[in-house]
Amino acid sequence: MAVQPQGLIRIIPNFPSPGIIFKDITPLLANKDVFAQCCEEIALLAQDCDYIAGIEARGFIFAAAAAVIADKGFIPIRKLGKLPGETISKSYELEYATATLEIHANLIPEGKKVMVVDDVLATGGTALAAVELILAAKLQPAGVVCLLEIPALGGKSRINKAHPALQIQTILAE
Repeated sequence: MAVQPQGLIRIIPNFPSPGIIFKDITPLLANKDVFAQCCEEIALLAQDCDYIAGIEARGFIFAAAAAVIADKGFIPIRKLGKLPGETISKSYELEYATATLEIHANLIPEGKKVMVVDDVLATGGTALAAVELILAAKLQPAGVVCLLEIPALGGKSRINKAHPALQIQTILAE
């Protein structure tokens, strides 16, 4: 069941750079009922997982709350240089830049199932990098859950091409 955002996603043109249309979820976060519904929906989708991983920064918000609801551990997937200790890194391209994500190495026992959570699925580069980090850490990606998708940017098909068996779901009905 998709959560109804009730006009709680603001469209911000030309942010963070010209030509980009940014979907701002801040009003949704301020609505405690819809925010709770989103986190509960993610928790339901992660029932068969051992851990829920959240991509910095906005994926953290939903993944951490859903992990508490689902009684799962939370795995942070952070930007380069933000995690202490040994890490595994993956660089990727965004619509407007390049970036690098990291995950702790050897922190979670091998073979555990992990659901990856982020806010917006656009080109799929960030989610794909996160899935590849999960694999590099010798964990099993159980799927990707995003709050919403921008279908015109082809992110879902990009991830499906690289990982055809991976479930990709969005929880907001726009």
